[in-house]
Amino acid sequence: MKIAYIHDVIYPHVKGGAEKRVWEISRRLAERGHEVTIFGMKYWDGERAIEREGVRLCAVCDPMDLYVDGRRSIKAAVIFSSRLLRSFRGEFDVIDAQQFPYLHCFPAKVHSVLGKTPLVITWHEVWGDYWREYLGWKGMVGEGIERLAVRLPDKIIPVSEMVRDDLSALGVNGVKMEVVANGVDLRKIDSVEAAEPSCDVIYAGRLSAHKRVDLLIEAVGIAKKDLPEIRCCIVGDGPEREKLARLAEELKIQENVDFLGFLDSEEEVTAKMKSSKVFVLPSMREGFGISLLEANASGLPAVVVDAERSAAAALIKEGVNGVLCDPSAPSMASKMIDLLSDGSYKKMARDSKEFARGYDWSDIARKVEGVYERL
Repeated sequence: MKIAYIHDVIYPHVKGGAEKRVWEISRRLAERGHEVTIFGMKYWDGERAIEREGVRLCAVCDPMDLYVDGRRSIKAAVIFSSRLLRSFRGEFDVIDAQQFPYLHCFPAKVHSVLGKTPLVITWHEVWGDYWREYLGWKGMVGEGIERLAVRLPDKIIPVSEMVRDDLSALGVNGVKMEVVANGVDLRKIDSVEAAEPSCDVIYAGRLSAHKRVDLLIEAVGIAKKDLPEIRCCIVGDGPEREKLARLAEELKIQENVDFLGFLDSEEEVTAKMKSSKVFVLPSMREGFGISLLEANASGLPAVVVDAERSAAAALIKEGVNGVLCDPSAPSMASKMIDLLSDGSYKKMARDSKEFARGYDWSDIARKVEGVYERL
């Protein structure tokens, strides 16, 4: 098959879950003999079309700042979408557009119709009412665009059952959807050695408001009373970083919290994971939770907030690959203390690894391939 992926950002230049999914599936489908092209922003030097690990990358436009005042740039989404109308070239058997940031799904539909090519949209999260919290009155426009976007594709691939249920609430017919989860690169993770020095608790992900890393920092402040030497590592960057660093200073725990920023490679993140004891995911909104699976594959049980809008909570099997906590710093601190103080994290390491083995990217790629073939 000839497969076209459309997403404004490309891994590893931007290291989010959607970007990682596109890349991991793309290179595996290329290994399986398919011709795979990703249309996105030009993060590389030289020609506008290059090949990397058997996958063709085509530049739609030059890279732009993705965030303005902590929110995704509407201007960048508009520019990328308008350029996509002119820059999309080639004959394909299927087009797969990642749902966010929505606007590019409309020119993807234009090319789908013109080329008589089935359009798939991989849906990572339904925003719904959250649009208004995110953009104020402008959020009504975003909510309307989301409702229009669900009507565009021939097939939707939700990444979790929660996303599928949310799409059903928007009126999407169940026959139109087929859930295919995200995954982990088990072989690569197994090959990485632990880094030094070690951390007690670790978070890896973007530092955005809905990720609620502030809860983790507050929880470290509480846990310090029982575990004075507790060390927390925060891997990632984003619009909340300065605010979070100030919070650590206000709580007088700056010596206990290390802000590591985005590490240079996936292997470095895994090495840091493997040198840690417990992974914490404080996020209130998760369409899936790849970082949780990567932590489990590295032998770390997780403390995950049991939030209504977090599909990651559904991945937790209590006492096997982690524990759930209330969306509060005291509850999170209590779970962290329990796992660290009695050595429970060691007992759960093996089960966590075993749980992650059910989500190998190679198996995920074959499931996606099946969806495309049936189209």
